Amino acid sequence: MAKFKMKNLQHWLLFVLFLPLSGVLCFSELSFITEPSDVTALPKDSAVLDCQAHGQPPVTIKWLKNGVRLAESEHIQFLPNGSLYIPKIKHTKEESDEGFYQCLSQNKYGAILSQRSRLTIASISEFMLHPVPMVVTEGSVARFSCAATSSPQATITWELNQSTLPVQTDRITVLPNGVLQIHNVQLEDAGLYRCVATNIGSRLKSREAMLTVNQGVGTKPRQRPRIIAGPQNVTVSLHQTVVLECVATGNPWPIVSWSRADSKPIDVYNAKVLGNGNLVITDVNSKHSGVYLCRATTPGTRNFTIAAANVTVLVPPSIVERPESQTRPRAGTARFMCQAEGVPPPRISWLKNGQEVHLNGRIKMYNSKLVITQIIPEDDAIYQCMAESEQGSVLSLARLIVVMSEDRPSAPRNIHAETISSSAILLAWERPLYNADKVIAYSIHYMKAEGLNNEEYQVVIGNDTTSYIIDDLEPARNYSFYIVAYMPMGASRMSDQVSQHTLEDVPLRTPELSLTSQSSTDIQVNWQQLPAKVSRGRVSAYRLSYRTAADSTVIAVELPQNSTEYLLEGLQPDTIYLLRMAAATRVGWCEPSAWTSHRTPKTSSSKVPSAPILELEPLNCTSIVARWQSSSESVAVQGYQLCYHEEGQPEQPIIQLKAQIYTHTISGLDPRRKYHVKILAVSQAGEGYQTDQTVSTPGCVSARDQPAASPPPPDHVTVIGNSSSTVSLRWSRPAFPSGKTVSYTVRCTPVGTHNASAIRYIQVTKQSVVVENLVPNTRYEFVVRLHVDQMSSPWSSVLYHRTLPAAPSQPPAGVKVTLIEDDTALVSWREPTEDNVVVTRYTILYASQKAWMAGHWQIIQREGTHTMALLEKLEPGNVYLVKISASNQVGDGPFSNIVELALKRGTGHRSKNPRHSDRFLETTVLSDGLYHIDQRSMTGIIVGVSIALACIVMCALILISKGKPRKSSGQKVIAVGVTEDPRGGLSLINEHHADNIEALIPMMREHFLDAKGGSNMIINSAGPVSSKNQNRRWLLFQREMKNPDECDLESRASLYEAGKTVLRYEEPLGAAPLPPSSQEIIFGPFHAESSHTSEGSQETGDSGHYSNEESNEELSNPSTSQSSRPESFGSDDVVAVPELKHSFQVENEEMLSRPLHHSSTRDAPQLCCTSEGPHPAPNTSQSVGS
Repeated sequence: MAKFKMKNLQHWLLFVLFLPLSGVLCFSELSFITEPSDVTALPKDSAVLDCQAHGQPPVTIKWLKNGVRLAESEHIQFLPNGSLYIPKIKHTKEESDEGFYQCLSQNKYGAILSQRSRLTIASISEFMLHPVPMVVTEGSVARFSCAATSSPQATITWELNQSTLPVQTDRITVLPNGVLQIHNVQLEDAGLYRCVATNIGSRLKSREAMLTVNQGVGTKPRQRPRIIAGPQNVTVSLHQTVVLECVATGNPWPIVSWSRADSKPIDVYNAKVLGNGNLVITDVNSKHSGVYLCRATTPGTRNFTIAAANVTVLVPPSIVERPESQTRPRAGTARFMCQAEGVPPPRISWLKNGQEVHLNGRIKMYNSKLVITQIIPEDDAIYQCMAESEQGSVLSLARLIVVMSEDRPSAPRNIHAETISSSAILLAWERPLYNADKVIAYSIHYMKAEGLNNEEYQVVIGNDTTSYIIDDLEPARNYSFYIVAYMPMGASRMSDQVSQHTLEDVPLRTPELSLTSQSSTDIQVNWQQLPAKVSRGRVSAYRLSYRTAADSTVIAVELPQNSTEYLLEGLQPDTIYLLRMAAATRVGWCEPSAWTSHRTPKTSSSKVPSAPILELEPLNCTSIVARWQSSSESVAVQGYQLCYHEEGQPEQPIIQLKAQIYTHTISGLDPRRKYHVKILAVSQAGEGYQTDQTVSTPGCVSARDQPAASPPPPDHVTVIGNSSSTVSLRWSRPAFPSGKTVSYTVRCTPVGTHNASAIRYIQVTKQSVVVENLVPNTRYEFVVRLHVDQMSSPWSSVLYHRTLPAAPSQPPAGVKVTLIEDDTALVSWREPTEDNVVVTRYTILYASQKAWMAGHWQIIQREGTHTMALLEKLEPGNVYLVKISASNQVGDGPFSNIVELALKRGTGHRSKNPRHSDRFLETTVLSDGLYHIDQRSMTGIIVGVSIALACIVMCALILISKGKPRKSSGQKVIAVGVTEDPRGGLSLINEHHADNIEALIPMMREHFLDAKGGSNMIINSAGPVSSKNQNRRWLLFQREMKNPDECDLESRASLYEAGKTVLRYEEPLGAAPLPPSSQEIIFGPFHAESSHTSEGSQETGDSGHYSNEESNEELSNPSTSQSSRPESFGSDDVVAVPELKHSFQVENEEMLSRPLHHSSTRDAPQLCCTSEGPHPAPNTSQSVGS
């Protein structure tokens, strides 16, 4: 029966799917009050077939014979109540009224068809079996039989010498099936016997047969019991009589007893023993079906013999699950369920308004279920499920009401399917384009894409999701999917269909084996290819294992994928061998089958029958039909021995079969079980070679067996976290009876994921599993389901669990060390580049090279929210090594690569320009752990330090020789503004150049003057300012030393910062000095307050004021100063530009007529603004202090 799953179904959805339910309940059903039944009549007699219907008028009734509509005539008349009347029954070769009749009732809602009734004309055909002559010895048993085909069933009586045979004596028994038994035959029993068959139609006599009785001689020797007329397999209809004959002889006379092979008691109310051991069961029903055993036992001994027969009771069809009337919106889907049972299983078909449903792409039938998709108004009708067999027919009706709705949503869009495992596919989609806000549910439809009339399944989910995992699919199958959106008054059209293929899996079970022996030293193994549903993919290999029952050593043979037989040779005669088979796909091997036993024949010089060719076929869920053929050989077969047993259970008694019988039905079996069947032929030389074969019974499709088709899910599921990437899952097996192997599937899903690759399925046979390779600190959901004998349970309750966090596996990223003061550095970093890892602590290790060589590290720890730290009290002249690691409560992560920071010796001032040591290309960490600086780097450091020291010394000498003593006033540079270069752009700092400068290189310029005094070194935020032509710089410096008289003012080294603007004033020789006001603008105030830089406030060249305490704070904390005052100029800096230009304008005009001291292209004093690297000027420059 098709599966219909409902998930997250809201009350609105119930309203949608069954609206308006009142229309169905108040619908005046069209039904039959009386339906025609079977009728048996004589020719020329009259017959009436009753039919009465009820429904909303007008109701019309029509009749059909063998499916063809009848027209009313003198011979066929329709009565006012709807019945059919035949005044005179015809029964000739040209025309006969015998056949199947049905009435069709119709009103405005539709039409319905009645059950089938059979009109039978009484008759008796000729005898199929006549009695045959017999010669018996006095005191023995005589038996005659005859059979005739008749309708209704004829009664058989016997005549002796054309006179009715008296049956009052206990010696004579006439069975209902027509068999005559005469026990303890006397001489007067000799004569001519014949049987007479009689029914309401006629009376017929058989041919006569002579019974000859010979007189007995002497005392009879002792004889083992022997059954001379055993029971035969019989098939009867419900409520008929079954006769099981059992005639046995022996000396002494054996005792006959009856039992059932399934150990169930024989019905004592309907069964009785007739004569000397015949079992007669009257008014049979389905519970009387089974295998009956006749046992003949010698009194007082254990000598016995057994004969068996199978009784099959044919049961008319009956509907155990009836279809229900439904109301569905247009474009919706309707499903009519119908389950019927009977023996044999009935055929199920569907009718629409009394006619067979025309199946197409929209209307399909899956097994016994009728599915109508994309419903249209023409589908509004009465539908009937009809179950029919040779025993009759039965129908059940339901109506489909189609509801019209115009305001429907559009279909879901962009359907996407992604394979997760061998049984699961992730389906995702987008909401409808129109009326998406009115959608209350989605219906997912899926079916196998290959083949015809595949069953369609449906899943209904809420409107809060646009993805769903279908996890009850078959492996290695292609499926098609489409989705329908539901709103309160209707459903959307179906979406576009998508197809997706599930992955392969290991085979569900192994092939059924057939074992035969052609000699005493071999076993021929045969098997059939696994069907696709069982193989769950393409079989890649088979593995045949065998051993003797007395030896545990197993020999395995691997066979190719297309093999169906294998011959085991060189075996030991008369030895029991155990064999089993396993099959594999690309995924792996399945569980091997249970051991199957087979005994090799004995070594014998006499000729014995070869192994019969056996074929087993399940008749139904409790019966198996065995058919066999004897090999063509000269050995005369006297009979067959057949035995069977369920796998893992002891063998049943041997069934003796006659040589002329080549089929046998084994009944009373359990559904969904594997059985082993063995058969061998018997000759005068003894037992022949046997054939062993296995077969599985199918499951029963009935309401009684339906609960067993779905085992309960595992319970008491628990999950325990072992580590950040593994958890342990345990569960208990639910209580249900099953002797089969049980397996489990565990599904592990990250909560909220739409990634199919993140969903994992694990198959195990134990009740626990360790799930590995999980993501740390992630919430997962776990469910478990059970598999047994091709059935699967529902998923267990969802269990949520968050994996433990993991220790960081990556070091902090982007580690950078910045020198912010002579003895202080700032270390910064970023969080480790990995997901789902929480950092609670950072550990910073730093040490000088000397300390590191001695193994001494200094440790600083910061909280996980911090990504900076200060390294203080560093010693100048040392190279420091820094590394950082991240940690949490689980453990510590690895350290980063070591970053090197080199400190210079004897720095005379505090730099505002931090140096970054985030990379050091010339430092190498070797395998010994030591840091080695190559020769080039060391040479560069030495040269740089030497040049710096030489510059400092020379600058000091210049200041001493030319300048008068001045009080040092701190390192200040006025930021005048941004000067446009001749190209019209701004001269900006080269950040790449600034990041790579590692040393402070002093530089002297011509005519630089610090009005307030100060250092003789020029630096910027990226380090020292270097000239593009160092040779020229030093030549200029030499010329300045040789011609000290060319400078009228003292030369000073200005502090220069990249990105800042420096004012340079050039005064020609012989020019009049500037007025004091102009000099104050350029050089700052000359009054006494100008020297007190540590008190009060000072007026800057940009008309602003600053506090000396604030200035000191900026100098002591360069990082803070940098962040609060960026390298780009502020508003105050820009305002200073026009003021200075205005101050210089008058002076420039006055000096236009004065001669120049140097030959130059400029013929007036100029004010220059420099905003990038060094640009040496040929004239004297004065730095305007702030």
